[in-house]
Amino acid sequence: MPENLQRRLAAEGIATAFLLAAVVGSGIMGERLAAGNVAIALLANTIATGAALIALILTFGPISGAHMNPAVSAAEAWLGRIRRKDAALYAFVQICGAFFGVIAAHVMFQEPLLSASTHARSGFAQMFSEFVATFGLLAVIQGCARRSPAAVPFAVGAYIMAAYWFTASTSFANPAVTLARAATNTFAGIRPADVPGFLTAQALGAIAATALFRWLDPPASEVKDDRRTHLQRAVPLHR
Repeated sequence: MPENLQRRLAAEGIATAFLLAAVVGSGIMGERLAAGNVAIALLANTIATGAALIALILTFGPISGAHMNPAVSAAEAWLGRIRRKDAALYAFVQICGAFFGVIAAHVMFQEPLLSASTHARSGFAQMFSEFVATFGLLAVIQGCARRSPAAVPFAVGAYIMAAYWFTASTSFANPAVTLARAATNTFAGIRPADVPGFLTAQALGAIAATALFRWLDPPASEVKDDRRTHLQRAVPLHR
């Protein structure tokens, strides 16, 4: 395996681990300090997650892109920005890193290393929320990546913070996060039985957003091809 790829995979694993430590750890802390006020606990969870995303993307983005999300890696492969094989490896280390992040949070708060969640997140509203959340996340990333790459960390952090509150599911929008959060019976958890529905909705949201932005903001090469075709069609009119 090339050394550069090893570094990228290490960055993805570490970044995803820190993301899950932030999500799960802040959920535990928020719930313990909120004295039963779920809104305050969710607000604490929201702020910590958004801040962590910004910091992690700024830190690891120059190394691996800081996807921390198999849906993002798959979209990047579809758009030809990374190899499909690399995207599969990204997804593997992201999932592993996510579980390590959950374990780290549990150790810090003296919880069992892993525990199946009993937090039910089922029904059409939850599934549709995950479709919307993932569609929006991929749209933000694709919309900013080409035009304003320096804004990506802040745009992603801001979007996820907002989506915590405007989606019924509190915006997982990430298959690795979803799988790992099934292993924490804490504020941030999701019942294992509800995971397949979330994963399906996330996949559909990612596909829809990526396809849309291929049309809305096509690569420069496709734009040139379109212009060339239009010119060729126009030539006979001037003969």
